[in-house]
Amino acid sequence: MAVFPDPAQSPFRRPDAAPLDPAKFRDPVLTARGEPRAQVPLAALTTLWFNTGTLCNLACATCYIESSPTNDALVYLSAAEVAGFLDEIERDRLPVREIGLTGGEPFMNRATVPIIADALGRGFEVLVLTNAMRPMRRFEADLLTLREDHGERLTLRVSLDHHTPQVHEAERGAGSWAKAVDGLRWLAGKGFRLAVAGRMLPGEEEGEARAAYKLLFASLGVPVDAADPARLVLFPEMDVAADIAEISEGCWSILGTSPASVMCSGSRMVVKRKGEPSPRVAACTLLPYDRQFDLGATLAEASGPVALNHPHCARFCVLGGASCSA
Repeated sequence: MAVFPDPAQSPFRRPDAAPLDPAKFRDPVLTARGEPRAQVPLAALTTLWFNTGTLCNLACATCYIESSPTNDALVYLSAAEVAGFLDEIERDRLPVREIGLTGGEPFMNRATVPIIADALGRGFEVLVLTNAMRPMRRFEADLLTLREDHGERLTLRVSLDHHTPQVHEAERGAGSWAKAVDGLRWLAGKGFRLAVAGRMLPGEEEGEARAAYKLLFASLGVPVDAADPARLVLFPEMDVAADIAEISEGCWSILGTSPASVMCSGSRMVVKRKGEPSPRVAACTLLPYDRQFDLGATLAEASGPVALNHPHCARFCVLGGASCSA
């Protein structure tokens, strides 16, 4: 029987973090201080994500979407359901250039390879987030065919939560490091376009982390440029229970940034929740369950602005400056 990591022992949690103020993130219009809450308009839909389902071969200690071998809160998307949204993109001439696939572990869903093939065949760039473990390895022959046919328009981003096996396994479970690294090296050896997704420990500096990943990639013979933020994506903290400032309209000028820098200004995610008859479009890859971020059944319905009414909006996107897209 598998033994999964203890969330309370995750190395990515700050044990001394103050708890989230319960008055915050309650009202989509106003912050707890009564200031107008920041909203992000959809400038142009350039990336469309599909959550292929929340089932995963792992149960990470702090998975933001609670993926596991038993969580099917988001059920498998079918190739036909995905094709419907790709048809909408083509019909309405939407500026989407990138299709992203996430989970769970996308390769748990046997429709993932046909979905990738369909998107690539229509001319999109495709980014697949994977742990590069056994579910992916079942499809080696299919992936090689896709690489041969479409080259660098297919990118696989492998999750290595840290540059050390000890921290990675504290988050993902015993034995997960060697299997992930083996999958990463297989992809590299076969010439796939690669990226890696990592995380920084509380207090760890980005430059320090990139230097350590650079040494790791060199030792593995993996051609990933650790200095390139698109090739090594380092995610900030995502502790939903820890306190964080709300983002008001006035914060844009204070922070020297703009709504255009936030992920939901250019992306949406399609999900299919268990018990619902058809897929829905969510505002964000990080918030598939929160109904206030359910924007509709079509991309047209989901083209409105998004109120930044969740701790992830502040911590990950605005203050963390992070994005799930390449």
